[in-house]
Amino acid sequence: MITDIQKLTEIFDEYGSPTYVFDTDEFKRRAELVKAYFGEKTDICYSIKANPFLIKALPPCFSRLEVCSPGELTICEKANIDMKKVIFSGVNKTYEDIAAAIRDGVGLFTAESRLHMELINRCAGDQNKKVPVILRLSSGSQFGMDEADICDILENRQSFSNCDITGLHFFSGTQKKKSRIIEKELEYLEEFIEKLKDRYSYIPRHVEYGAGLSCEYFGDDPQETDLKLLEETSVFIKRFSSKYPLTVEMGRFFAATSGIYLTRVMDTKTVKGINYAVLDGGIHHLKYDGQIMGMQLPPIKVLKNQSRESLFWTLCGSLCTTSDVLVKKAELPDLKTGDAIAFFRVGAYSVTEGISLLLSRPLPKVICRSAKGGVTLCRDLIDTSFLNTP
Repeated sequence: MITDIQKLTEIFDEYGSPTYVFDTDEFKRRAELVKAYFGEKTDICYSIKANPFLIKALPPCFSRLEVCSPGELTICEKANIDMKKVIFSGVNKTYEDIAAAIRDGVGLFTAESRLHMELINRCAGDQNKKVPVILRLSSGSQFGMDEADICDILENRQSFSNCDITGLHFFSGTQKKKSRIIEKELEYLEEFIEKLKDRYSYIPRHVEYGAGLSCEYFGDDPQETDLKLLEETSVFIKRFSSKYPLTVEMGRFFAATSGIYLTRVMDTKTVKGINYAVLDGGIHHLKYDGQIMGMQLPPIKVLKNQSRESLFWTLCGSLCTTSDVLVKKAELPDLKTGDAIAFFRVGAYSVTEGISLLLSRPLPKVICRSAKGGVTLCRDLIDTSFLNTP
């Protein structure tokens, strides 16, 4: 991760604000760290919904990419991604979506429902192909199928002759802070697999598990918190992968630490004893999980300020809503108009999940940076006003 103030200042001076900076070296380091903890028997998969801008820098330790929509599939096409690595997941897949993915040569399909199985089977038959499919087991949400539906599909798998049912997919949610949750989910998966063995002589050749490990954004040492959870979880991951072919899919945990958000102070004022700094960004660009009205303090650095005096600041964005508060009571130098502020650990979701069209402000620039490749502009500022034109 770029932490050198001088380098960040140079990027800010050249590219301006607001700008996302994604450090692809850090993305690689994080992925290799997870792979090392989970071991050689466990494959890892990157879910691109966390940050699609990182896929061109995908390190070799990733075996697969998960895409969850036709739009994400198009992103992979334009980035010339090896489609054999792609898992096409997600709800609301139409015949046209699946047919396009089969033509692309997508390596694996997730069936979220019996309808998905029927559509995949029909699309594959219409193209005279047989495609690999994993059945998604629901954790009790709208995603995936009930155990009974999966059992019925396996019992009648001759009806899906154009599908090679290679295994199972399971994901219950993100930001899991306790390794015990991972342990219980893998125990449940193992019990279900044993049931399928006994009833249908079915043994999965692929188990896709979305671990959803929590990435810490706040606190004194978020990196240490992440490592502790990774170490504890690795015990259960290795235990499972010693019995069944396992791929662990995550997005946030891989991408979060690679991102920096650069923004400029546009105005400062004191109101009823509170120091406010208004930034040219806001909650439409910057999203930390657990961030509620700025009550938590993420990692922040002030770049273009030489003041030795520090004050407590409330950092606000540019939206006309009192909800647009990024941080309250951040102890920072005496901020002035034009100062630059860097927010860290924004590599996951901020670039895709913000309420970006509110007030029709521009979408930030996006740059990717590595020690070897230098800095590359991936996306310039985007005017959003035309998107809201009646």
